Amino acid sequence: MLSIEKSLLACTCESKTRQILLFTANTHETMVLTYKKAGVDIAKIKQSQAAIGKMIGSTHKLQKMAKITHGFGHYAGIVEIPGGKLLATHTDGVGTKVVIANLMKKYNTIGIDCVAMNVNDIICIGATPVSFVDYIAANKNEQRIFKGIVEGLVKGAKKSAMPIVGGETAIMPDVIAGKGFSFDLAGMVVGLVSKKDMVLGNKIKTGDIIIGAKSSGMHSNGYSLARKALLTKYSIKDKVKGVGVIGESLLTPTEIYVKPVLEIIQKCKINGLAHITGGAFTKLLRLKKIGYNIDSLPTIPPIMKLIEEQGVNQDEMYKTFNMGVGFCVVASKDQADKIKSIFKKHRISSQEIGQITSRKGVFVNSTKIA
Repeated sequence: MLSIEKSLLACTCESKTRQILLFTANTHETMVLTYKKAGVDIAKIKQSQAAIGKMIGSTHKLQKMAKITHGFGHYAGIVEIPGGKLLATHTDGVGTKVVIANLMKKYNTIGIDCVAMNVNDIICIGATPVSFVDYIAANKNEQRIFKGIVEGLVKGAKKSAMPIVGGETAIMPDVIAGKGFSFDLAGMVVGLVSKKDMVLGNKIKTGDIIIGAKSSGMHSNGYSLARKALLTKYSIKDKVKGVGVIGESLLTPTEIYVKPVLEIIQKCKINGLAHITGGAFTKLLRLKKIGYNIDSLPTIPPIMKLIEEQGVNQDEMYKTFNMGVGFCVVASKDQADKIKSIFKKHRISSQEIGQITSRKGVFVNSTKIA
C-alpha cells in the first residue's frame, strides 16, 4: 500500500512539474514581442508591394516625354525628361510617430521627420532634393497645432537646402478617428540627378566596405512595436535612467543626411547608398542581391536597449530598428577615410560596420536576418 502511495505521489509531482514547465514555455512565448504581433506583418506588406509594383508598371509607357529610367522597388523613381535630365520623385510619411506627438502634445519636430524620411531616401539614388510638398490630414482644424507641424517642416527643409512649394491640409473627421485631435503627415520630394551621379547599387562588389552614419535615435520607423513594448510597462512621460523621458526620446527628430551624402557623391567613388528605415538592415538588399556582413555596429542606443529588454529578440530588433545607424555608404576600402571625414565635417559620426561578401543575404553578427 505504501509503495502504491509513493508511486501516485511521484506521478502527481511529475504531472505538476510538466504543467509548470509548459506554463513557463507558454509564458516565454507570449513575452516575445515581434513587429507582426504589434500589427505590422512585413512579409505580407512586401507581397502587397510586389502586387502594387506590377500594377503601376503598366503605366510606365503612358507619357512619351518622360522615359522611365528606374521605377518601382528602389528608393526613388527616375524619369528622363527632355534635355537629357533625370527627374527623381519619392513620397513617404512618418508612420505612427504621430501617435507619440499627440500623446506628448508636442508637434514642432514631427515635420522634420517628414522631410527627413523623403530626402534621406531620394539621395540614395544620387539625387539632389529641389522641391517638396506636404499633406496633413486631420479630424479637426487646430491652427496652433498646424503651425507647430509646419515649423518642423520648414526647419527640415532648411537643413536640406530644399524649398517647400506647396501642400494640402485636409480636415476629415469621418476618416481620421479620435475623440481628441488626430492627424497623419506625409510628403513628396522631387530631385534632380545627372546620369554620371546616379547611384543604384549595381556596382557593389565583394570586398567593398559598409560605412554606417550614426542615427539620432529611433528616427521614424518601428513605432508600432516600440509602443507595444514600452507602453505596457511605462507611461509616455516616465523618466528612465539613461533614456530620459520616454516620449521625448521617441520624438527625437530623424537625422537629415542630405548635405554630407551629396558631398560624398561628388568627392568619393560610391557603389551604394542606403537609408536605414522600415525593415532596418534588410533594406540593403534593395541595392543589390549580394552578401552584407555587418559585424561592427555602434553601441545600441538606450531607447532601443529598453525596447529589447521588454521581450523583443535581437533578430527582430535588427530587422525593425536602425540600432544606431541611420544611413549606410557602400564603397571600396580606399574611400573609407575620405567618407568618414566628410561625415565628421558635417558633425555626424560614422564608422565601418561591415563588408560585402559573396554569401547572399544580410548577416548581423553572423546571424542571417534576410
